[in-house]
Amino acid sequence: MKSAKAFDIPKAMVWDAYKDVKRSGGGPGVDGQTMEDFESDLKNGLYKIWNRMSSGSYFPPPVLRVNIPKADGGIRELGVPTISDRIAQATVKRYLEPLVEPYFHEDSYGYRPGRSALDALTRTRERCWRDDWVLDLDIKGFFDTLDHALVKRAVRRFTTCPWVLLYIERWLQADVQGKDGKLQTRQMGTPQGGVISPLLANIFLHLGFDQWMMDTFPSTHFERYADDIVVHCRSRKQVEWIKERIEHRLQLCKLTLHPEKTRVVYCKDSSRTGNWPCQSFDFLGYRFRPRSARNRRGELFVSFSPAISPKASRNLRQHIRRQWKLTARTQYSLSDLAHRLNPVIAGWINYYGRFCRSALHSVLNHINITLVGWAMRKFKRFYRRRTRAHVWLKGVARRDPRLFVHWQYQGWMTRAV
Repeated sequence: MKSAKAFDIPKAMVWDAYKDVKRSGGGPGVDGQTMEDFESDLKNGLYKIWNRMSSGSYFPPPVLRVNIPKADGGIRELGVPTISDRIAQATVKRYLEPLVEPYFHEDSYGYRPGRSALDALTRTRERCWRDDWVLDLDIKGFFDTLDHALVKRAVRRFTTCPWVLLYIERWLQADVQGKDGKLQTRQMGTPQGGVISPLLANIFLHLGFDQWMMDTFPSTHFERYADDIVVHCRSRKQVEWIKERIEHRLQLCKLTLHPEKTRVVYCKDSSRTGNWPCQSFDFLGYRFRPRSARNRRGELFVSFSPAISPKASRNLRQHIRRQWKLTARTQYSLSDLAHRLNPVIAGWINYYGRFCRSALHSVLNHINITLVGWAMRKFKRFYRRRTRAHVWLKGVARRDPRLFVHWQYQGWMTRAV
């Protein structure tokens, strides 16, 4: 029997989309509804999403604007959809992603199944060792300045599915609502924080950048993670020529390179005798720059290699101070804290410790300093006695070196006091 609905959207796709959103987590949108609230009437909530999407009557609510301070003093605006809207977006993503994935470039790594930032960093390191120059690209306000007409044209290159095109258009046009309740219409851009936004960004930049690079400079390698792009060149002349061409190409896509953050970088090491004022760049939380290293014979040399960036290190320490607030957690035991914090610490070590793990020690040491502060607040015998609290913590680490996951990487913590 033919369905009476305007669009044939499988209910199982909506169910799988809900599971995707649940795994990803995230806070409430403009309606204040949490995932727990939504799940209190799960069957009815999912049916409403499916019914409205299938009938063509689904209109996304405004996204909640959340301002995140940036390291340079600016503000990054995130747009947080409601739980229901995230499920609707994830439904479209589940349909669209398998269609576009086979066409995407092998050096596009962001928000793609089976690919990660560490994969991009590994390839970047290899190519910095091979090529002398890097073009570190920064697209100014990428997510905020995407042209809607060009985005829709890009999506139509991969699908003519009417309900996918309809809802993508509605999400692009959805209003933004501040915490004060004021609505702001949007004429361009797609909100960071939306489920569908990273996929739309990848589709747009695949056609606008990746495919163009393959056609125009087939022997020039690059890594792209969403709108973060690194291009590798053999000579200064080549990198400056390619920079001009890329700038012109992005202008045709109605995008602009940030004049101060886009830089030409010389990958200085022991084998490269040239000179250039800029010899470092940041990519995905790592800083690539000349560093001392040892070869297999134990001889020192200079390698152009990555380690956690100063900005990422500072952000992690701020997170420890502002989010953990351990001095206010004196109701917990040390074992309780370890149980709560170890998954987070392990994640940091697995990511930021992949290359040059020793550079992560300032963050790991800050965790210990914070634990000492916690002990001084919890135990009266350590009040205003930091040295004694530190000796006590080292004693715990020596007796139980696996209590906190980072202690096994800090031999000085587990040696006899």
